[in-house]
Formats: sequence, C-alpha cells, structure tokens
Amino acid sequence: MIGGGMLAAACSQMPGRSSFEAAPPLVPIRARSDRIIDIAVCLRPFRPAGPRVEAERLGDTLVVHNYGHGGSGWSLSWGSSARAVRLAMQANPNEVAVIGCGALGLTSAILAQRAGVRVTIHARDQLPLTTSARATGEWTPDSRIALVDRAAPDFATLWEDMARTAYKTHRNYLGLPGAPVEWVDQYSITPPAPPAGANRAVASGSTAPGPALDFASYRRRIADLTPRWRRVSADSTPFRAAAVARSEIMIFNIADYGHTLLNDFFIAGGQFRRADFGSPAQIAALGKRVVINCTGYGARALWKDETLVPVRGQIARLIPQADVRYGVVYKHILTVPRRDGMVVQSFAGGEMEGYGVTDETPDRTEAERA
Repeated sequence: MIGGGMLAAACSQMPGRSSFEAAPPLVPIRARSDRIIDIAVCLRPFRPAGPRVEAERLGDTLVVHNYGHGGSGWSLSWGSSARAVRLAMQANPNEVAVIGCGALGLTSAILAQRAGVRVTIHARDQLPLTTSARATGEWTPDSRIALVDRAAPDFATLWEDMARTAYKTHRNYLGLPGAPVEWVDQYSITPPAPPAGANRAVASGSTAPGPALDFASYRRRIADLTPRWRRVSADSTPFRAAAVARSEIMIFNIADYGHTLLNDFFIAGGQFRRADFGSPAQIAALGKRVVINCTGYGARALWKDETLVPVRGQIARLIPQADVRYGVVYKHILTVPRRDGMVVQSFAGGEMEGYGVTDETPDRTEAERA
C-alpha cells in the first residue's frame, strides 16, 4: 500500500478527538535538492493474477518459478521463497541452482541452504546492482500484488501465509549490526484546506497515470501484526496541518540488509556464477535437477510471460540523517528514513503511478519536485 492508501488507512483507523496523543520532539528533515545523493528507478514486476510461485518441467530439470511480486518483493520475499523451496525440495535434490540475485533470489538461496542442499546463484549481477536494490524499503506486503478480478479464489489465503511467514522471518534481522531491519514512526499529514478560489498546483512525476485498476488489498487479514494509526495533536508537531496521525512501520535498510544476506549466503558455502540467460534452453543446459527462477521482470522476456506488467518507480535519496527516525506521508510524497539515505518518493498517480512504463531513465525534475 502506498501514498493515498496509507492516508485512507490512517483516516479510517484514527480514534476520536479525545484520544489525541502528543508527538515526541522531531528533528526536521533537511529537504533540499542539493542534498540528493542518488536517483534510482526500478521496474516492479506486476502480475494481475499475483506472483507466480509454481513448478514446471523443462526437460529433465524441475523449474520452480518465484517472480511477479509487484511492489511487495522485499516484503513477501521470505514467505514466497519458503513456498518455492518447498516445491523444489519435493524433487529431493542435493544441489539447487537459483537464477537471479535480488531479494527473491537471495532468500530462496538461503532457505534452500537451510534445507540442506548446495546452492549456486546464477545471475548477471549481485544484489547491489539489481532492481531489488532500488526499492523503497518499506513493509508493504500487498502493494500492487494482484487485481481483484484476476487473482485466483484461494490467492488471499496464500498471500496471508506468505505475508505472515515473511513478517516472522524479517523479525530475526531486528537489532543486528547495521540495522538491516528496524521499526520507525510514520506520520500521515493532512494539509489545511486551501483558501476559496486558490489554485492548487500538483507536482507531477515523469509519468502520467492511466485508468484506475482495482488492485487487491489484503492488509486487513494481517491487521494483528502491525500497529494501528492514532491521531496526534497537530500542535505537538512541527507540521502545519489539519490532521496528523502516527503509526509504526517496518523498514528495510537495503544496503545493510543486502550485505547481511550476501554474507549469510557465502558463509554457508554458496557459490555465485555470473550469467545472463536469453532462453530457457540455456537454463536447461546447466544440467541441474532443480532450478528456482527468481528473475523478476526479466521473466517476461526469458519465459515469454506477457502477463507481467512493468511498474516504474523512482526514489531519490538524501544524505542520511541519523537523528531523523521517522517517515512522512504528505499529499503525494513519501519519505522513508533509511540509514543509507533518506528516501523521498512521489506517487502523484497513486497505485497507477508508472503502470506499464518501461523507461528506467532517472528523472531529476521529478526528484527535485518531491
């Protein structure tokens, strides 16, 4: 869930005025364009039917697919990969090859190791250079995960199992050096109404949203896992706002998280082979009994899966602020206080922002507006 969805959730969950809470002292975010240190674009791999986690035969090779998670790749990674590894282990392999070294590839590889098999990752790049490294870094397990009218009848139950499994595993990375996973406060800010007749300029991103689609929302199924939004006294905050709400959200400091996962993989004896596959035949030529395919949007070309839709997403990162441990949702802007840089993201188009757009060129104007 992004942007407008977070605001709607906050409004629906906020208690009455008598339940206002005070906010702790907040250090201002140094939101200046000259503090931008990085602008990154990724193509999220969205499948209207939901992620593909299933097995198929490719000659003598059992291929287990694990891709198509939309904006929920990091969030669902451990849960989806647990399901993929269970399918892979049904073939009783001694060795497994994993294609892809992003969030899904690494978690699949680590879980396969924990199941007792040798694992080699075959990919063009290691995690820091993959699409996964350009993600926002928030726990958003149902962000563009499926369309209501395209998901299978049992998908909601499957999603809940993946979300709960992933959530439980992410918790194991809390409190580790580098804070790969941590909880932070998040504020949802409703601006004051503009004066009558005033022009309201809306900053636009580099892409125009298309017709709205009915994206599935399953967050209520795991409402017991995360804190509720609570109304905060605006007077106790530095925000000049009509309404302020606060909750807590789990975030991923992707640089540290990725470093931790790569270390875990290699310490357990994992091997990495640089490879760039152009066809399933090249994967079959590896001669492995079991392969787990975690190629993300690359699966559209590699496996001719034309149901995959790219969703362009851009983040800008500001110089880290160690004393800012809170995020903000305001109008069409989201901030995430990652330790590798304060993330600033625009979502003027809501869930349709970047839908169907394949352009991965960073847009400096979009970043500076945000």
